[in-house]
Amino acid sequence: MQQPIAILDSGVGGLTVAKEVMRQLPRERIVYFGDTARTPYGPRPAGEVVRFTEEIVDYLVQYDPKLIVIACNTATAFALEHVKKQVKVPVVGVIHPGARAALGKTDSGVVGVIGTDGTIKSRAYETALKQLSPDVHVVSQACPAFVPLVEQGNFRSEETYAAVRSALFHLREYPFDLDCLILGCTHYPFLAETISEVMGPRVALISSAEETAREIRSVLQEQGKLAATRLMPVHQFFCSGQPVMFKFIAQQWLGEHIELTPVVWQVSHIG
Repeated sequence: MQQPIAILDSGVGGLTVAKEVMRQLPRERIVYFGDTARTPYGPRPAGEVVRFTEEIVDYLVQYDPKLIVIACNTATAFALEHVKKQVKVPVVGVIHPGARAALGKTDSGVVGVIGTDGTIKSRAYETALKQLSPDVHVVSQACPAFVPLVEQGNFRSEETYAAVRSALFHLREYPFDLDCLILGCTHYPFLAETISEVMGPRVALISSAEETAREIRSVLQEQGKLAATRLMPVHQFFCSGQPVMFKFIAQQWLGEHIELTPVVWQVSHIG
């Protein structure tokens, strides 16, 4: 069996990356882990996020992945370098790809970033954007209410619209020409339609998924590890909690039936 690409997230958010990998690299097999029992990661201390991420990587290593994707922005911000030291295969995060995509899109040089408390407090996007373009102006806003809405499958409702409008008020009223908004959490593309309605047509929304998939292709191509099989792969999905909701959201988002295996962590691993 071909070596898979392992994708991990705090919940269903990384499915946005998985979907793009499936589109750009349809011959690649995916092993996906959503840590739905411990989501969200955003409010958690950095050390806890690192520990959780390393535990999931330890679990995924048994499937002999050829590349690991940390498809959670908070985990990328806090744990990417730790995981790179932990494994012998390439590890890709979602922050630098998202920053590159935004800089390729903005005309005004004013880029907004929304994310979890942890991601925004880490200033990881601001650092990445400034490294690539020192003159870029970055405006950040934490949106802690968004991940729970997505994990509940609540993408389009009056409650969701009100929450998005309230969270993005500062960015909507920003006095400078903000023309690009990074969805700095892989859960947020599930709310993209509502976010776009609130921000208006002049603001382009940037998801890191497309650019992350391109980076995966580039890394695998460089290593000569792109899948050569003509057979369509069979993907595997795992989650640590709420399997019914996870499967419902995954099948709705991916547009296909999935086989899901619930994984029960030891009690000491939860929270």
